[in-house]
Amino acid sequence: MRFLQIPRGQSLLQRCRPAVLKFWLPAVAGVLWSGVGIALCVTACGWLLPTRWPVNAAGAALGFGSGVLVHRFGFSRIAGRNIDRIAAQPDKVCLFAFQAWRSYLLIVVMVILGYVLRHSHLPLPVLAVIYSAVGTGLVLSSTLYYRRLFK
Repeated sequence: MRFLQIPRGQSLLQRCRPAVLKFWLPAVAGVLWSGVGIALCVTACGWLLPTRWPVNAAGAALGFGSGVLVHRFGFSRIAGRNIDRIAAQPDKVCLFAFQAWRSYLLIVVMVILGYVLRHSHLPLPVLAVIYSAVGTGLVLSSTLYYRRLFK
């Protein structure tokens, strides 16, 4: 049963923690933020495409414009705080330390809100504007992580 023994000075939690070099944290965060943002934008496009031309063009423009504001006044600040916190971390850190615990709570709230919105009676073009705004904000803010990675 040697494999169950924990080395001296380490708890079971410390031993099971997925540790990486902090260099990789901006890459992980950037890929996740980009992936979720692109998925939200693709979903929004799928909802806008079946609508008439003026409606889908206006929805796309409104979603993108709102997304720039979401990036500028919301997600870029969160990403900036995460980048500063990553820089202050030791060289080897937990893989999930790319954002603070408070940000994980924000993710849970956003997932619940997305579920509630998707199952609401709002028309799909309206939901598409909301989804594309959040998706655009995430994709634009993910570039901050990539800049840090290649700095």
